[in-house]
Amino acid sequence: MTPVLVINSGSSSFKYQLLDMDTASTLASGLVERIGAPDGIASHTVYAQPSDGPTPTFLDATRSRELPIPDHTAGFQVMLDAFASDGPSLAEHAPIAVGHRVVHGGARFFEPTLITPLVEINIDELSVLAPLHNPANLAGIVAAKKAFPDVPHVAVFDTAYHQTLPPAAYTYAIDREVAASHRIRRYGFHGTSHKFVAEEAAAFLGRPLDELKQIVFHLGNGASVTAVDGGRSVETSMGFTPLEGLVMGTRSGDIDPAALFHLARRAGMSIDDLDDLLNKRSGLLGLAGSNDLRDIQAGIDRGDEDAQLAFDVYVHRLRAYAGAYLAQLGGADVISFTAGVGENAPLVRAAALETLGFAGVQLDPERNAARARGIRIISTDASTVTVLVVPTEEELEIARQTLSVARP
Repeated sequence: MTPVLVINSGSSSFKYQLLDMDTASTLASGLVERIGAPDGIASHTVYAQPSDGPTPTFLDATRSRELPIPDHTAGFQVMLDAFASDGPSLAEHAPIAVGHRVVHGGARFFEPTLITPLVEINIDELSVLAPLHNPANLAGIVAAKKAFPDVPHVAVFDTAYHQTLPPAAYTYAIDREVAASHRIRRYGFHGTSHKFVAEEAAAFLGRPLDELKQIVFHLGNGASVTAVDGGRSVETSMGFTPLEGLVMGTRSGDIDPAALFHLARRAGMSIDDLDDLLNKRSGLLGLAGSNDLRDIQAGIDRGDEDAQLAFDVYVHRLRAYAGAYLAQLGGADVISFTAGVGENAPLVRAAALETLGFAGVQLDPERNAARARGIRIISTDASTVTVLVVPTEEELEIARQTLSVARP
C-alpha cells in the first residue's frame, strides 16, 4: 500500500483525503470547517474497499463532531484524532507524502514542487495575485508540516497546467511595462482538473494523448473551459484571476471593464464594492437569485423569465467559447464535460452543443440523458467529435503528481 494524504486548505476550513496509490482508491476523507469559531465542525468518512475493484462502494463509517477549532494547527490535530478513533490507523497507513493544492503559482511554478522554506516564501509572495487563496493554502502547509514532519510535502498549483499557454494566449493588450511590473497576464485555473480529464479521456478512448485536440468544460459553481492540444493547455477561459470567462454561480465572467468605470463614477461604488459585485453577487445568482442550476431549471419550469434569461446567458457564453476554441484548435477530436454541472446536467450539455453540428458534433439524446456513473460517451456513433462525461478526481490527480515528486 502506498498512502498519500491530499490537503485542500481554505481560510476557515480544509478538506483532506487519504488515498492508496497502488489501487487509486480512497481510504478516508474529511472536512474541518469553521476554523477560528467556537462551533467548529469536523466530519470524517472511512471507505470500505470492494474486493473486485478500486472504487469504494459503500461507507464503513461517517462521523461528525462539533468542537472549538481555533486555528489550522488545531484542525489538523482534530483530523489526526479522527484517524486514531475512527480509522484507518495512520500507524498502519502512514502517508509517504502529503500533497497540497495551491491556487496560484504565478509564472514561477509549472510542475508539482517539493515544498521548501524558499517555496513557502514564494507562495506567500504570490498571495498578492490570490489574496483569498494562497494565504489559506500556506496556513494548511504550515499546519500539515507540524502534523507530518518526517515526510515530503508537495505543492500542486492550479495554474501550473496552463504554463504551456503561448504568449498570444496569455498576453493582455495593455501597456507592456505596466503588465510586466505588476505581473498582469492570463494564468488560468482549474488546471489540475483539466489535466486529469484530458488524460482520462485519452486513456478511455485508447488513443495517444499527444494526437488529440480536446475541449474540456469544467462546469461547477466556478467554471472554466480549456483547449488542449496534444495534452498541452493552449487556451483557457479564466485569466489573471478566476473571474474571467464563463458565467458562473456567483461570478460574472467576461464583462466590459468600462462598465466598472461607469459604476464607480455614477453609482459611487468602491473597488471593494465592485469586487463583491462581480465575485459574489453576479453570475446565475445575480441574474436569477440562485447560483444552483437546479433552482434555475425549476424556475424555468414555472415560467420564471429571469430564470430562463439566466440559463440562456449561461449557455450563450458556453457556445461562444466552444466556437472560439474550435477555431483555435482547428477542430476537435474530443469534447468533455466535468465537475458538478458538467457531470450532472444533461440539459446544459445538450444546449451548449446544440449549434455545433457544423463541426461534426452529434449528441445522442438517450446517452446524454441516461443517469450513469463513471466516464462515458454521450455522442452518437456517427459523430466525428467524441463527446464525453468525465468525472473529475482532483484529489487523485494531486496525489499522482505528489507521488511523482516524492518517489520519482
